[in-house]
Amino acid sequence: MKKIYLCGPIMDEHEGEARAWRETAKTLLSDNFKLLDPMRRNFKDREVDSANEIVEFDLQDIRDADIVLVNYNKSSVGTSMEVFYAAHDLQKFVVAFSPFSFQDSSPWMVRFCTKILPDLETACRYIEEHFITHFHD
Repeated sequence: MKKIYLCGPIMDEHEGEARAWRETAKTLLSDNFKLLDPMRRNFKDREVDSANEIVEFDLQDIRDADIVLVNYNKSSVGTSMEVFYAAHDLQKFVVAFSPFSFQDSSPWMVRFCTKILPDLETACRYIEEHFITHFHD
């Protein structure tokens, strides 16, 4: 079963919003994919001693993932760095969903997201269409 890392703002997001889209993605994709949700770990943001752990666990999830699903709903340092790491360093397939038009999107996100779609449901359909295998790995 292919793995998908759920990438998107956490630190600068209301926790309910950071969690809600991830829960919807799990509902839409968990029958056919294993979802790696960084929010499954209970770190408190901005505690100095956990910062390195937070980043290292997220990077490990990205390394383990086959696909990265990105909520590009705002500028986020962490999200941007994860996208760059996944696409540039690891050559992962990065599927984003965003309310921004092409003109309003960061050139960096446009360059390093393989595909940017208008909403979560469309992004999930795209992933299902292109990545569901009809045999078990």
